[in-house]
Amino acid sequence: MSLSPPAFSFRPKASPSNDSLSSAASSQSPPKKPTMSRKASSPMAPPFMVSAPGKAIVYGEHAVVHGKAAMAAAISMRSYLLVTTLSKSQRTITLNFRDTGLIHTWDIDALPWDLFNRPDKKKYYYDLVTTLDPELLDAVQPHVEPVSPDAPEDARKIHRHSAAAFLYLFLSLGSPQHPGAIYTLRSTIPIGAGLGSSGSVCVCLSAALLLQIRTLAGPHPDQPPDEAETQIERINRWAFVGEMCIHGNPSGVDNTVSAGGKAVIFRRGDYSKPPSVKPLLNFPELPLLLVDTRQSRSTAVEVAKVGRLRGDHPAVTESILDTIDQVTLSAQTLIQQSSSAGPDRSVSSDVLERLGTLIRINHGCLVSLGVSHPRLERIRELVDFADIGWTKLTGAGGGGCAITVLRPDASPAAIRDLKQKLDAEGFTRYETTLGGDGIGVLWPAVLRNGTDEEGGEEIDQEKFENAEGSEGIDRLVGVGAQEKREGWKFWRRAAV
Repeated sequence: MSLSPPAFSFRPKASPSNDSLSSAASSQSPPKKPTMSRKASSPMAPPFMVSAPGKAIVYGEHAVVHGKAAMAAAISMRSYLLVTTLSKSQRTITLNFRDTGLIHTWDIDALPWDLFNRPDKKKYYYDLVTTLDPELLDAVQPHVEPVSPDAPEDARKIHRHSAAAFLYLFLSLGSPQHPGAIYTLRSTIPIGAGLGSSGSVCVCLSAALLLQIRTLAGPHPDQPPDEAETQIERINRWAFVGEMCIHGNPSGVDNTVSAGGKAVIFRRGDYSKPPSVKPLLNFPELPLLLVDTRQSRSTAVEVAKVGRLRGDHPAVTESILDTIDQVTLSAQTLIQQSSSAGPDRSVSSDVLERLGTLIRINHGCLVSLGVSHPRLERIRELVDFADIGWTKLTGAGGGGCAITVLRPDASPAAIRDLKQKLDAEGFTRYETTLGGDGIGVLWPAVLRNGTDEEGGEEIDQEKFENAEGSEGIDRLVGVGAQEKREGWKFWRRAAV
């Protein structure tokens, strides 16, 4: 059976926050026969999907560790979470993270609901949660221990962290009456490359669970900006809870960029206080070539390296860190003054040239701090020789990834030649975009994918699981970096 996607607009029900998710069916749905009618709150709700982007640090690496500003932007590489609701008789939840080999099923009725629902412990969807409850986290552990018992230790560690984040969110937001469901994740974001993969996953989990308990309004074209902002922040707050389950003391920048899209200016001064995170809503969409050196590195090692340099040469190091701070703030000013150009979200060639110069300066400062690597420098050398854009390392350095903002007039032949050289030297490259949308939803999971199927193509469990690699995922359900797909809708902050 084909389902035509209804208008995705949810009207709030009465609640402490005065917004929530009401029926997915709208007044535009065709009339239903009485014998076939189904209430919108039926546990057999149609499969739906949420998607959230990864992120790249554009300016400010390492300086941000020492209280300076950094700029991070969404990339078009994304996580996709398909939620398939089960019948009333199936009292289980399954986490199926296809690309990492994690699949585990829990009995809903065997989970520690009594503790999570105790009056002194209970949290609500509208609460601002900034710390984990150690007792609640301990209560989840017995249900995490059986996950992936035969997997290698490094994989099992990732699986257990993912399971802990999911169960903590599920128990905090759900109830013993929660319907059984399968949560299937696919992602086009490389893991462990400093591109915010876990933050993207946590945003997807947060949004999916909040949708299931009907506490989100929109997204729809006429949604008031303050309402959209409320929804994004609700998703972001609970995604941060998931990040705390995984990382302990995360910065919050990954989930914030992933939830809201575009870019943010991030600064963390006193580590005893929450960081300052300011959305940069005029950030333009920029074509990006992301290249993975395939050189392993340790963030802790690179951060310690800068710390030692600061101890040995405090005045010089502080001067470099201050320069990086000024680079970030100069880029912020440029973007804000450009008003993010026209409807195509581009910027003038003059502004782009100046942003590119700041990218080059930022990379030079990071080289001076000693956190580059010969493989990163080789990428920069190849790009500079091709004269197609501006390159810098992103993240901790010492390996990892480099980003190249491409010139709009770059020669196609030069780009093809560069790609061939990168491939020949063993680099892994990704073509993506900076500054796109944040959390999005596809309700129901139906898309027009160039098929003749009436009403669109239903994205079911089998199709989603069998999509091959990043290209297969993008072809099947991708939100569309170049061409916007019919069906996906996004909560968007209003640019001021």
